Order: sequence, then C-alpha cells, then structure tokens
Amino acid sequence: MNRKALVLFSGGQDSTVCLAWALQHFEHVETIGFDYGQRHRVELDCRQRIVDGIKAAFPQWAHKLGEDRVIDLGWLGQISDCALTEEREIELMENGLPNTFVPGRNLVFFMISSAVAYRRGLSTLVGGMCQTDYSGYPDCREDALKALQVATNIGMASNFRFELPLMWIDKSETFKLAEQLGGEPLLDIVNKLTHTCYFGDHTTVNDWGYGCGKCPACELRKAGWEKFKANA
Repeated sequence: MNRKALVLFSGGQDSTVCLAWALQHFEHVETIGFDYGQRHRVELDCRQRIVDGIKAAFPQWAHKLGEDRVIDLGWLGQISDCALTEEREIELMENGLPNTFVPGRNLVFFMISSAVAYRRGLSTLVGGMCQTDYSGYPDCREDALKALQVATNIGMASNFRFELPLMWIDKSETFKLAEQLGGEPLLDIVNKLTHTCYFGDHTTVNDWGYGCGKCPACELRKAGWEKFKANA
C-alpha cells in the first residue's frame, strides 16, 4: 500500500488535528493550502508556525513531513458572494444555509488536491470536514465527498482514498483526538498556534485559542473546548 498522504491544511484546528493524524498513520505527508480571498486569511500565516511547532514537539514525525504548497484560488472568492470572502454580517440565507457558505469550496479543494496528489504519487487525501459539529455546509457531508472520490478516481483513472478522520465526531472529540495523538504538546499547538475565527481575529486570546468568540466558528470551538474540559 502507498503510505503517502496529502493533507488539506488550512491552519485551523481541524486540519491541524488531521495533520497530526496523518503523521501518525502515514510514512510521508505533504500539505496543501488555499488562498481564496477568505476574510480569515490570517489562518494561512499560521501554517508554517504550526508545522515548526510539530517538528519541534514531535521529532518522530518531523522526518515524515514533505513539501507544502499554497494554491492561489482568488477566483473562488470573486464568485462566491458570501460573508466568508466579503465584509458583511453573518446571517442565514433563504435556503437555510449560513451566508458563510462558499459554494463548492471543498469540492474544488479536493479536485485540485487530487491533481497535485496524482503528480506527486500520493494515494490518500486527508481533509478535516465534519457533519457532526458544523455550519450545515452541504459539501462537508460524507456522501458528497465520497461521491467526489468516486468521480475523481474515474476521471483520473486512479485509486485515491479520501480520509475524513473528523467526519463523525464533534468538536470536543476533536480536542480529545488531539490529546490522544500528541498529549498536552499537541493541545498547546492547537490552542496557541491555529486559527478558526471567521472574522480573522488573531489578537483576542481565549483558553480554546484565538478568536472573536462570537462568530459560528468560534462558538463551535469554544463549546467543544468546554465540553472536552468538563469530561476530562
């Protein structure tokens, strides 16, 4: 079996835990990020600090880390017309979805990642999508991503596997997974180096990490941390 993986790595909590998960399970791990004009673009600035932190705290993983790349998807932000790429209030749309939904974002991410993985000889793609604790985005659902996996393998005559370690766990369990993978050192990396806040607030420090504490992403992360600590 090809023991090489490509992690969709944004610089946020979920993708950082997925990166640790991949380093635990694979012999060689590369990373890919996307700049699509997101309001919280500060997450991209966190990526290298997270990687450096992992290398320092987990020397047994350091040699497994391979190439990193950030893909410019500015066009996605230009056509998304949403609160995640424009300065506007977060609210529900008529279809019941929050206006932070970037249509097709995760589908595009996986398609581009598959093209990179094809050329790099990486058989597994790892993403932090979850439909347990999430904002209702349809392209975070397992059925959407598994269907895309099938289509990608047909279209590229390949045998990619999309791994989604967080799909059926909530945010408190994501913190628990981080603890299981790397103990307090990994929890410190998650809480001190990653970014989740939709508004890009990377100055306000909380027990659970940086963020405004009021946007949907911060609310999910805060509630997950509190539940995790209560069950510790």
